[in-house]
Amino acid sequence: MNSAPAEFLRTAPIGARVVARYLLETGQATDALGYLRSRDDEHVVIETKRGLDTVVLATVIAAKQVPPPPPPRAGRPILRA
Repeated sequence: MNSAPAEFLRTAPIGARVVARYLLETGQATDALGYLRSRDDEHVVIETKRGLDTVVLATVIAAKQVPPPPPPRAGRPILRA
């Protein structure tokens, strides 16, 4: 497996907004998109909209830094009866 994505996560600044694609035990891939909060030799913790996601670095198949999220869009006004 390519170690470049895991190496990126090992050296990215804490607080950076990242996306990491990693493999689940079933072999399916999933993504964690959010802010890098901590790391050790084997794991990174990414704060996503769903909460904290602990990712095993050995399962990471792709990773990169991403720009900040876009500002919330102004929605249509809520009409009340």
